[in-house]
Amino acid sequence: MNRLWVRLSITISGLILIFTILPLFTFLIFPPPVYNNNPAVARQPASTLSKHRSFDPWHNLPENLVESVLLASVVGIVGGIAASRVLASPITKLADAAQAIGTGDLSTRVTLKTNTKEFDELADSFNTMAADLQRAAELRNNLMADVSHELRTPLTVLEGNLRAALDHVYELDDEQIANLYEQTHHLIQLVSELRELTLAEAYQLPLDKQAVDLTQLVQETVAVFEPLAEEQQVKLTAQLAPALAPVTADRSRLRQVLHNLLANALRHTPPGGKIVVAAQVQNGRATLSVQDSGEGIDALQLEHIFDRFYRTDPSRSRETGGSGLGLAIVKAIVEAHGGSVRATSVGIGQGSTFTISFA
Repeated sequence: MNRLWVRLSITISGLILIFTILPLFTFLIFPPPVYNNNPAVARQPASTLSKHRSFDPWHNLPENLVESVLLASVVGIVGGIAASRVLASPITKLADAAQAIGTGDLSTRVTLKTNTKEFDELADSFNTMAADLQRAAELRNNLMADVSHELRTPLTVLEGNLRAALDHVYELDDEQIANLYEQTHHLIQLVSELRELTLAEAYQLPLDKQAVDLTQLVQETVAVFEPLAEEQQVKLTAQLAPALAPVTADRSRLRQVLHNLLANALRHTPPGGKIVVAAQVQNGRATLSVQDSGEGIDALQLEHIFDRFYRTDPSRSRETGGSGLGLAIVKAIVEAHGGSVRATSVGIGQGSTFTISFA
């Protein structure tokens, strides 16, 4: 009796039986009058005539009416059970899926084919919730794995140096202290970037959106990086489309995106190369791109280029190859704005292009 379909079966079957048997009871309680057209009977006294008008519903009940009532009752009960199972089935599936989610199976999804708007919207909302929970769990697990992996090396260096100093293996001079300071600075920067990346991937990064002039933003960014590009003997230029409409975005975050892309391009462009930062319109959408003539990216590496801690050249150290979070942060920030970013490259030694498209 605790099952929904049982309660619905009883309710629906009861209603069907009531409306089916009601005409029969009406016939029995209020039988129709019967008049005899025989003239001989009509001339009899009224008291005798009333006997001829009497009607016994239990004896004169039509057989087809009884059969119809019995058949309708059986059909009503069966139909009530079937209808209740159909109505309760979507709710049962949702309940089973919710139990699966509760046990930790976050990949559970519900597919309802009811052609009922309310049930379909409920299933879509449930699947969206399950997808968000799965994404949050994956982000948490990835963050824990990344933190444990990336923090191990600098912490090991700190521990080794401090243990050696405590054991008087050597005295800490200015050079050793500077080394320890660099390790702690790297740790602070790494933790800050991980936190920022996690917030962006969870769509919880605070954004101060306003109208941003992409032309001005590109000019300011290129001006900041020009001295560093000249030092590395790399030609840095800007290509700006005329009358480029502003985009709604967080200006400081877009500046951070361009800084990360330019830093990455300078890191992988040898002396004598060139970098072009462009702001233009493609297919009716504003775009920013950073194109370099550097090392290029292999086709197999393109699909992983925005992964956390991914380096196209594994031999690069954290000092020469960066933290491995720059491009991941770029992707997360751009997607937090509703845009998209892609990387293209003809191949190794052919340079690469990173293009940001705004919605």
